[in-house]
Amino acid sequence: MTLATTELLPVVQDAVADALGIEAAEVQPDATLLGDLGAESIDLLDILFRIERVSKIKITVGDIGDLLQGGIPDEEFGDENEVVNDTGLTHLEKVLPQFDRGRLTEPLTADGVLGLFTVQNLLDMLTDRAADADAA
Repeated sequence: MTLATTELLPVVQDAVADALGIEAAEVQPDATLLGDLGAESIDLLDILFRIERVSKIKITVGDIGDLLQGGIPDEEFGDENEVVNDTGLTHLEKVLPQFDRGRLTEPLTADGVLGLFTVQNLLDMLTDRAADADAA
Protein backbone atom coordinates (compact mmCIF):
# COMPACT_ATOMS: atom_id res chain seq x y z
CA MET A 1 0.00 0.00 0.00
CA THR A 2 1.47 3.32 -1.08
CA LEU A 3 1.49 6.03 1.53
CA ALA A 4 -0.08 9.15 0.06
CA THR A 5 1.29 12.65 0.37
CA THR A 6 -1.62 13.49 2.67
CA GLU A 7 -0.56 10.69 5.02
CA LEU A 8 3.11 11.66 4.90
CA LEU A 9 2.73 15.42 5.42
CA PRO A 10 2.01 15.02 9.15
CA VAL A 11 5.00 12.68 9.46
CA VAL A 12 7.28 15.35 7.96
CA GLN A 13 5.67 18.19 9.92
CA ASP A 14 5.97 16.34 13.23
CA ALA A 15 9.57 15.27 12.56
CA VAL A 16 10.63 18.83 11.67
CA ALA A 17 8.71 20.38 14.55
CA ASP A 18 10.06 17.91 17.12
CA ALA A 19 13.65 18.24 15.88
CA LEU A 20 13.52 22.04 15.87
CA GLY A 21 11.35 22.56 18.95
CA ILE A 22 8.65 24.45 17.05
CA GLU A 23 4.92 23.95 16.53
CA ALA A 24 3.91 21.60 13.71
CA ALA A 25 1.68 24.36 12.33
CA GLU A 26 4.82 26.40 11.60
CA VAL A 27 6.10 23.64 9.29
CA GLN A 28 4.46 24.76 6.06
CA PRO A 29 5.27 23.11 2.72
CA ASP A 30 6.87 26.23 1.23
CA ALA A 31 9.14 26.85 4.24
CA THR A 32 12.84 26.25 3.70
CA LEU A 33 14.34 23.99 6.33
CA LEU A 34 17.58 25.88 6.84
CA GLY A 35 16.37 29.43 6.21
CA ASP A 36 12.75 29.84 7.24
CA LEU A 37 12.69 27.18 9.97
CA GLY A 38 16.24 27.72 11.23
CA ALA A 39 17.47 24.14 10.94
CA GLU A 40 21.19 23.45 10.95
CA SER A 41 22.91 20.47 9.33
CA ILE A 42 22.75 18.42 12.54
CA ASP A 43 19.01 19.14 12.73
CA LEU A 44 18.60 17.80 9.22
CA LEU A 45 20.09 14.49 10.32
CA ASP A 46 17.68 14.41 13.28
CA ILE A 47 14.71 15.20 11.01
CA LEU A 48 15.62 12.42 8.58
CA PHE A 49 16.10 9.96 11.44
CA ARG A 50 12.68 10.85 12.90
CA ILE A 51 11.02 10.45 9.51
CA GLU A 52 12.62 7.04 9.01
CA ARG A 53 11.60 5.89 12.47
CA VAL A 54 7.93 6.66 11.79
CA SER A 55 7.64 5.92 8.08
CA LYS A 56 10.27 3.16 7.74
CA ILE A 57 11.52 5.07 4.67
CA LYS A 58 15.16 6.10 4.67
CA ILE A 59 16.35 9.37 3.18
CA THR A 60 19.91 10.51 3.79
CA VAL A 61 21.56 13.90 3.53
CA GLY A 62 23.47 12.36 0.63
CA ASP A 63 20.16 11.64 -1.11
CA ILE A 64 19.23 15.31 -0.77
CA GLY A 65 22.63 16.30 -2.13
CA ASP A 66 22.20 13.91 -5.04
CA LEU A 67 18.82 15.43 -5.84
CA LEU A 68 20.17 18.97 -5.66
CA GLN A 69 23.30 18.35 -7.72
CA GLY A 70 21.89 15.61 -9.92
CA GLY A 71 25.17 13.81 -10.44
CA ILE A 72 26.66 16.86 -12.11
CA PRO A 73 30.38 17.04 -11.22
CA ASP A 74 31.34 19.95 -8.97
CA GLU A 75 33.39 21.62 -11.69
CA GLU A 76 30.38 21.55 -14.05
CA PHE A 77 27.82 22.61 -11.42
CA GLY A 78 29.70 25.73 -10.34
CA ASP A 79 32.79 27.76 -10.99
CA GLU A 80 36.10 27.92 -9.14
CA ASN A 81 34.54 30.32 -6.60
CA GLU A 82 31.75 27.79 -5.89
CA VAL A 83 29.16 29.99 -7.56
CA VAL A 84 26.49 27.85 -9.21
CA ASN A 85 26.68 28.30 -12.99
CA ASP A 86 24.04 28.04 -15.72
CA THR A 87 24.27 24.22 -15.78
CA GLY A 88 23.67 24.03 -12.04
CA LEU A 89 20.92 26.64 -12.08
CA THR A 90 19.13 24.84 -14.92
CA HIS A 91 19.26 21.58 -12.95
CA LEU A 92 17.95 23.27 -9.79
CA GLU A 93 15.02 24.68 -11.76
CA LYS A 94 14.17 21.12 -12.85
CA VAL A 95 14.32 19.50 -9.41
CA LEU A 96 13.05 22.35 -7.21
CA PRO A 97 9.75 23.56 -8.67
CA GLN A 98 9.80 26.62 -6.42
CA PHE A 99 13.23 27.78 -7.58
CA ASP A 100 13.31 30.71 -9.99
CA ARG A 101 16.77 31.96 -10.88
CA GLY A 102 15.21 35.25 -11.96
CA ARG A 103 14.49 36.00 -8.31
CA LEU A 104 18.13 35.66 -7.24
CA THR A 105 19.48 38.96 -5.96
CA GLU A 106 23.05 37.73 -5.77
CA PRO A 107 25.01 34.77 -7.12
CA LEU A 108 23.99 31.42 -5.64
CA THR A 109 26.89 29.64 -3.99
CA ALA A 110 27.27 25.92 -3.43
CA ASP A 111 26.69 26.50 0.29
CA GLY A 112 23.41 28.25 -0.49
CA VAL A 113 21.94 25.42 -2.51
CA LEU A 114 20.83 23.38 0.51
CA GLY A 115 19.10 26.52 1.78
CA LEU A 116 16.66 26.26 -1.13
CA PHE A 117 15.35 22.87 0.08
CA THR A 118 11.79 23.13 1.40
CA VAL A 119 9.45 21.01 3.48
CA GLN A 120 7.59 20.25 0.23
CA ASN A 121 10.80 19.03 -1.42
CA LEU A 122 11.35 16.68 1.51
CA LEU A 123 7.75 15.52 1.36
CA ASP A 124 8.07 14.88 -2.38
CA MET A 125 11.21 12.78 -1.82
CA LEU A 126 9.45 10.80 0.90
CA THR A 127 6.36 10.26 -1.26
CA ASP A 128 8.51 9.10 -4.19
CA ARG A 129 10.43 6.69 -1.94
CA ALA A 130 7.18 5.31 -0.54
CA ALA A 131 5.88 4.70 -4.07
CA ASP A 132 9.18 3.07 -5.08
CA ALA A 133 9.11 0.79 -2.03
CA ASP A 134 5.54 -0.19 -2.79
CA ALA A 135 6.38 -1.00 -6.41
CA ALA A 136 9.32 -3.19 -5.39
